Amino acid sequence: MILISACLAGLEVRYNGTHCLNTKIRKLIEENKAVTICPELLGGLPTPREPAEIVGGHGEHVLDGKARVHEKSGRDVTELYIKGANAALEKARELKADTVVLKEFSPSCGSRFIYNGEFKGTKIAGNGVTAALLQRNGIQVLSEDDFLNRIQSFDY
Repeated sequence: MILISACLAGLEVRYNGTHCLNTKIRKLIEENKAVTICPELLGGLPTPREPAEIVGGHGEHVLDGKARVHEKSGRDVTELYIKGANAALEKARELKADTVVLKEFSPSCGSRFIYNGEFKGTKIAGNGVTAALLQRNGIQVLSEDDFLNRIQSFDY
């Protein structure tokens, strides 16, 4: 079983109430080959919500207590992001998922790149909180682009 960020399947769960529908990913959900997950919602954040970024590092640093997740207004939402990451890990274990496909650039889901914490659109190398926790626990985390490149040769 594969877990996939809910926004990639067309669910309007992003911070601004939109989605990032990918029809190939949506088909996997419809065929019961994948299950959707949204760590931010699992952590208790609403939709819509303020944009948030990791300040002072990346997901590994948040898990180690060396960085925080702040909304644009400055509100610290670190604990909600950690709670969501733990719930996502629990779900992955429950489903015996060995691969999780997450939305790149998100403070939860970014697997290779996230925003730098200044809310100016600048991206840096690093992972989000959920991606970091899943990776620490031996679960393969892929961005939507990496995943789609891997399945490109299959007929979905």
